[in-house]
Amino acid sequence: MKSYLRFCLFVSLVGSGWLSAQNPETGTLTFDQLFSGHFSSEGFGPVRWMDGGTSYTTLERPASGSTGQDLVVYDTATGTRRILISAQTFIPKGSEKAIEIEDYEWSPDHKQMLLFTNSERVWRTNTRGDYWVLEVASGKLWKLGGKTSASTLMFAKFSPDGKKVAYVRQNNIYTENLATGRILQLTRDGSRTIINGTFDWVYEEEFGLQDGFRWSPDSKSIAYWQLDAKGVRDFLLINNTDSLYSYIIPIQYPKAGTTNSAARVGVVTATGGLTKWMNVPGDLRNNYIARMEWAGNAHELVIQRMNRKQNTNQVMLCEAKTGRTRTVFTDADPKAWVDVVDDLIWTDGERAFTWVSERDGWRKLYKIQRDGSQVEAITKGDFDVARVLQIDPASGWVYYIASPENPTQRYLYRIRLDGTGNERLTPKPQTGVHQYNISPNGQFALHTWSAFGTPPTTEIIRLPGHETLRIPVSNTRLKERVAAVRAAKSEFFRIDAGNGVQLDGWIMKPADFDPSKKYPILYHVYGEPAGQTVMDSWGGRNFLWHTMLTQKGYIVASLDNRGTPSLRGRDWRKVIYGQIGVLASQEQATASRNMARRWSWIDSTRVGVWGWSGGGSMALNLLFRSPDWYKTGMSVAPVPDQRLYDTIYQERYMDTPQDNPEGYRIGSPLTFAHQLKGHLLVVHGTGDDNVHYQGTERLINALIEANKPFTMMAYPNRAHGIYEGKNTSRHLYELLTRYLLSNLEVGGR
Repeated sequence: MKSYLRFCLFVSLVGSGWLSAQNPETGTLTFDQLFSGHFSSEGFGPVRWMDGGTSYTTLERPASGSTGQDLVVYDTATGTRRILISAQTFIPKGSEKAIEIEDYEWSPDHKQMLLFTNSERVWRTNTRGDYWVLEVASGKLWKLGGKTSASTLMFAKFSPDGKKVAYVRQNNIYTENLATGRILQLTRDGSRTIINGTFDWVYEEEFGLQDGFRWSPDSKSIAYWQLDAKGVRDFLLINNTDSLYSYIIPIQYPKAGTTNSAARVGVVTATGGLTKWMNVPGDLRNNYIARMEWAGNAHELVIQRMNRKQNTNQVMLCEAKTGRTRTVFTDADPKAWVDVVDDLIWTDGERAFTWVSERDGWRKLYKIQRDGSQVEAITKGDFDVARVLQIDPASGWVYYIASPENPTQRYLYRIRLDGTGNERLTPKPQTGVHQYNISPNGQFALHTWSAFGTPPTTEIIRLPGHETLRIPVSNTRLKERVAAVRAAKSEFFRIDAGNGVQLDGWIMKPADFDPSKKYPILYHVYGEPAGQTVMDSWGGRNFLWHTMLTQKGYIVASLDNRGTPSLRGRDWRKVIYGQIGVLASQEQATASRNMARRWSWIDSTRVGVWGWSGGGSMALNLLFRSPDWYKTGMSVAPVPDQRLYDTIYQERYMDTPQDNPEGYRIGSPLTFAHQLKGHLLVVHGTGDDNVHYQGTERLINALIEANKPFTMMAYPNRAHGIYEGKNTSRHLYELLTRYLLSNLEVGGR
């Protein structure tokens, strides 16, 4: 009966609309503000450097208010602006409307532009669309692909000599001669299961690979991936709402321990002919080709080949004409996994390349001779390199991101290739998270900076002095509107999680916080290797929603347990190998209890938790494994059973279910569903192609079997982000808020 009454109360609040009935003039946040664009950021870009960085181009709306976009060029040093190409130029012949440019690329000689428009979503992002070429001098504008239907081309790009464009259409690779318009099909075996020049679902999701072909530096050849997905089983998504009869959407998706696509790399001449396949040894279905590029010349490729366990990454050089391969360097971790490296940059006249490895316990930058004969560390000391941005070829400086003193922040450093002259370039007063787009000549950068509760600012700076030249994006209006909000009192801290382990965290308290009272606390969690929640950066909508919750009388906090990608060394990140969900939830619960011991104003009888994706799994684990501590949980798009997730991600951290069955069992929240005592809300999109709704249905069955009351919300046909369709995001956040207010008593007492 109590459960029934609680459900009735929940339903009555859903339809009442009372959550939005606040007066914005008081500084109290409303859902109307959160979802109306009231807190939107200024736009800028995309930016393309010109002449090494002495100028740059970007798209801007015409001052006249007419439709379309002007392509504007700025002198980087002086800020002098002129319209290089007017919006009128982007109107195709026979049309009255300018192309809505989503992205653009210059030809190497800057005489032509490649325009991307009319895009459609493929898996997670919009990578299929229409491409147009503009001849700058004449204003001639034409569409690539011949007489094809709309939005069918992918990853179009100029050849280095600017004479051709290559692209993917229906899993085949084509070239198009820009002078004659002749289209040449280079591969002909593309199908649903033979994928040329792009990738299957799991390679895109877990290796971040979408564009699967590379022009050779001499424009004579194209190297490309081919995936053979035969044997990869379909997962069937069911659409029940968009037609009279339901229909299925098959997604080839390799679940942990099942068959992968076979991947290989080949080279084909730009004039057509047979592909020369690289002789990469081993079982193609049980190894991965995680990266491939031309190796600084037109006759060799460099690939990163990872075994299925992903604990070994071999750097191989491949002869384009013969297919002969040789391993020049191997990075391995016998006790955990190794990461794919995006920081392989050729240097010393292509005689060496840079590499980032955790081989000595910290993520350091190395220089490796082309033949692997010498490996030398460039960065020294016990700190992690987060990312290499650029090597300035003239001076030999390497620009990289790190934060040795505070893993919640990110700053720009530089060091010489010989390991000397290490220095921080980001000014000391600018704490927070900093991002840089450095010009090819190393003299300028596009710098974006934000901090916790502080929206981003984007500026043009001069390096190495970090001198601000101008500020294209100040976000003044957004900052004023954020400042007008009745703000939470926030701080970063460290807390003991047992065995001497200190976790980073942030906490937000109500503006009228009274330390003599006790307040309910809601934890925002993630806790897996794919991301951190404790970052000193602008949190966007989640930050504002958390601020709204503090206005209602909650404390909101977040912790990063070991296993998250914090800049705290290899052991911190990899201690969770084989036990995802186990150690992390233990540390979260221990740290939460220790926070209540440290701060008497945390009410230990009112502890809640919420998370999304891996955070949804963590919310379940905390609610099920520590049922006497966490009283209310909200789990969005969780993975209740790790066996249901994909091969590359789950096996990277857990090995296969066949080799680690106990790890999968005890790491999955489903195993402990019978221990639920508190209030639980589960939310999932039925069209989630990433974390399948199947897992939530298994969780529902387990809870029913254990006779546990819970609340469930399904969003029909929504994917992992649960944002498709009118009002979906607002509906979801209002749902979470109502559930919290109904099940975790609010306010100090």
